[in-house]
Amino acid sequence: MKLLATRRRKITAAIAAVLLVGAGGAAAAGEKFWEEIGVLDEPGAGTPFQPHEFAEMMAGEAGENPADEAFEALTIAQQFADARTSPGIVAPGAYSAAYAQLTSMPKTAGTWSEVTNKVYDADDPRYRDWYSNSSGGAGNVTGRITGLVADNAGHVYAAGADGGVWRSSTGGGQWTPIADQLPSLSSGTLVLAEDGSLWYGTGEANTGGTAYAGSGVYRLADPASGQFTPASRVGGTELESSVISKLRFAGGTVWAATNRGVYSHSATTATGAWTLQYAPNPSFLPGGADAGNANAAYKNIVNDIAPDPKDPKHIVAAIAWRSGDTYNGFYETADYTQGSASWHKVNPTGAIPADDIGRVTFAYAADGSALYAVNQSPKLLNKLVGTVNSYLDGVYVSNSGNPAGPWSKIAESEKLANSGSALKQSVGGKGYGPGIQSWYNHFLQVDPADPKHVWLGLEEVYETTDAGATWKTIGPYWNFYFGCWAISDKDDTCPDSTHPDQHSVAVGSYQGKAYVYVGNDGGVFRRPVNGAVNRDGHATDWQSLNDGTIDALQYYSVSVGKDGSGVGVAGGLQDNGASILRPGDTVMGSHFGGDGGDSLANPQNFCQQVQEYTNLAMRSTENCAVNPGADTIDKATSYDIQPYTNRPGDEPARFIAPFSPDPGNPNVWVAGGQHVWVNDMGFAIRSGKQWKSVFDLGAGHTATSVAVAGGTAYVGWCGPCNNAGFTRGVATGKIGDPTSWHQLALPSTGVVPNRFVQGVEVDPADGQHVFLAMNGFSRRFTEGPGAGLGHVFESHNGGADWTDVSANLPDVPASSIKLLPGGALVLTTDLATFYRPGVSATWQRLGSGLPLTVGMDVEYSTVDNSVYVATHGRGIWRFSLGQL
Repeated sequence: MKLLATRRRKITAAIAAVLLVGAGGAAAAGEKFWEEIGVLDEPGAGTPFQPHEFAEMMAGEAGENPADEAFEALTIAQQFADARTSPGIVAPGAYSAAYAQLTSMPKTAGTWSEVTNKVYDADDPRYRDWYSNSSGGAGNVTGRITGLVADNAGHVYAAGADGGVWRSSTGGGQWTPIADQLPSLSSGTLVLAEDGSLWYGTGEANTGGTAYAGSGVYRLADPASGQFTPASRVGGTELESSVISKLRFAGGTVWAATNRGVYSHSATTATGAWTLQYAPNPSFLPGGADAGNANAAYKNIVNDIAPDPKDPKHIVAAIAWRSGDTYNGFYETADYTQGSASWHKVNPTGAIPADDIGRVTFAYAADGSALYAVNQSPKLLNKLVGTVNSYLDGVYVSNSGNPAGPWSKIAESEKLANSGSALKQSVGGKGYGPGIQSWYNHFLQVDPADPKHVWLGLEEVYETTDAGATWKTIGPYWNFYFGCWAISDKDDTCPDSTHPDQHSVAVGSYQGKAYVYVGNDGGVFRRPVNGAVNRDGHATDWQSLNDGTIDALQYYSVSVGKDGSGVGVAGGLQDNGASILRPGDTVMGSHFGGDGGDSLANPQNFCQQVQEYTNLAMRSTENCAVNPGADTIDKATSYDIQPYTNRPGDEPARFIAPFSPDPGNPNVWVAGGQHVWVNDMGFAIRSGKQWKSVFDLGAGHTATSVAVAGGTAYVGWCGPCNNAGFTRGVATGKIGDPTSWHQLALPSTGVVPNRFVQGVEVDPADGQHVFLAMNGFSRRFTEGPGAGLGHVFESHNGGADWTDVSANLPDVPASSIKLLPGGALVLTTDLATFYRPGVSATWQRLGSGLPLTVGMDVEYSTVDNSVYVATHGRGIWRFSLGQL
């Protein structure tokens, strides 16, 4: 059954309450537990949640419990990628062409200002409502960090998932962006070469498939003081539109693990093309006979490359699709010479299952004496019957350093759970043990000074000092399940932890002291290489390096409104809840937990807000969800208002589902899942059942965009939403007339392309005047059926006819469009934000200073006559229209 994510959050907190009482209070706490999770979203309605349903919920589909987040990560990563690739795959050359168009465009006057370049405190006690993750122990956070490098002179380099590269010269902190001039800030990996140069592989690879693609590999000769530029690119367009999981160096050669095979290049020059060294299924590569196959993107995925420290001619590769394929396995060449090599598949022996190799990360000891590997299991990922506690197969070591083994298993989910893991504590680990996200994120690092000292990153951070005989959870998922935790800071004795979901790791030193650095969904954290732990094995010396100067925050939305004499700004974030910044604040707080999705605020009363958790799990507040002493549900100041038909959570919807208010009537909101929902009560709504379903988009169809003005609404949708049979459409109707709703005639080929309808905008003065913003690249760069051309389309007759008004826009995915007073348009895309004056047919780049990263949402504020853009990797930015 489909279950409401917010109820799972109630369960999480209630479990914590039960676990934290002594034996004498267990019975009373148990009664309180069932009482709390039995509370429905409206008084007196339905049947309270029963104990026998508990196991089904916790072992069922994913929510914000530690493990349930695994499903969320899978869903959002795939949906984010699908919007940019479906109905095909993006070919090399797309980013070069878009960037060339961008640099030749005229630019308006004015400069953007960064709004969220402040400390973001995930544990801010000002916002500790029942539904917040505040006090979990992560402290100051930023966005996902997918690449990390540290040297022995105090320089640390961090790559944000969609935020480019940041430099610190103080061992972490006081960060400076050094890659903002590049056409893609999507980050796969960072590495320092033997000559001291810094190499940056773009294209985030954490999903192991069609993650958001990059523009190639770049080399910075003077990383301590220089900046990456487009001229820094290594090679040509060969690695454009790909994702790069690892770059490795050996014997004057740099090796790239990509989703299109193993590539190599000279490490001593940036000139010359990259060489494709090996791809197990070359016909599925761009330009190949099978490039149009729906599964083409999953046929040549290289997860890692490991050069043998003892022999630069010996290169090991982990090549596999997380869900399993016949090509999955270990590969090696032992004769690489002058650009050529012969590759063969390895038959690993010992404990590792040769027939169950999935996403793998390697780590050699510095002297080559041992090769470690963490392996995700495709068989577990594909298991359809029974509860799967983890997708981790295990952690292994080959004590000969040979990929053929024999391999010894040194850890699996249960062993890690028993090492002080928070996932062990959470309801016995049923349904979500360590490694539940191993298909998505893990790291492995051997101490350069000690081949038996190893760090493992999964959802948590683990450490062994005896080659895996014993482990400690030095960075638990959070503190909620431990006896040291209390909701009040003065009573909470737990040491700070890292943010969950580990992606990158590095070892370096600062002022003579060695540190291990970890990058995760909350930024960069460090502790001494030989640090201190408490009796539970948890590190007591983690330090957050997210000081507000590294704004890598990944927003899905922004909402603004009048707050006293100023403007308040809030937004939903990837795995970092919802941030809130009120006039005069020097620190941002987090007033809603989990993943933050779409959002809205009353333009005239900022503290009246709606924030989405995921999948239309909406919550409203009328006081900014400030801390009311929220140690029980009864004291919460926010309300579950997720639309539903029979029971909470049964409405099919996208992970980040759209909703929007009518700008002319703030009491009217429209939301989209499979159905189109209307709320005409404004912020007086208190229950999900108070929404009205006015239209069914159709089985398998889910809304991708919503706009309403003057009582007329338009809803874009897709379904299927991936390469396999991709379909899209637009529905429209009057808010108060269910009989007026109908599907527009959008054939699979024609003026409006067969791609994601990512943005919709309605003219407040004329409900027949509507704009569409289309995601994805046009047909020239998409190998798939019916991709079509153009990115912005306009209709003056309610969608009966459309005109392509893309004009001089670069061919780049578009996400959000806003019609301004006076008729001007603002458009956010994956490269830049554009402006079209009301009297013009051509577009300009809006202002200066906005990083070239993904713009997800644009909103207009009447309070200060400004537009606000939410980027998916560089925070929220403001542009005052008074500058034009």
